[in-house]
Amino acid sequence: MDNTTLIGMIAAVCTTAAFVPQVLQILKTGNVEGISVCMYSILTFGVALWLTYGIILHDLPMFLANLVTFILSSSVLALTLRKRFQKRRNLVGTVPQA
Repeated sequence: MDNTTLIGMIAAVCTTAAFVPQVLQILKTGNVEGISVCMYSILTFGVALWLTYGIILHDLPMFLANLVTFILSSSVLALTLRKRFQKRRNLVGTVPQA
């Protein structure tokens, strides 16, 4: 393995693994207060494009790294949206006390 490939693989592992703590934190606490839906929407779309690019180029490391990143960023986005919709639904269903 040459140095360029090694650097690319280490970069892919680091950028992909960076999402794991966020997903675990949301699953553990259920807190999505600080998550930007706009940012994660744009990021997930961009990762989907990188994933597609890896498929077109038949680049297995690019495909695998972006597949895992897509799953993780999609998870953060989906969990955030679900929690926020649940919160809104709970607020709408409450009756103000007199």
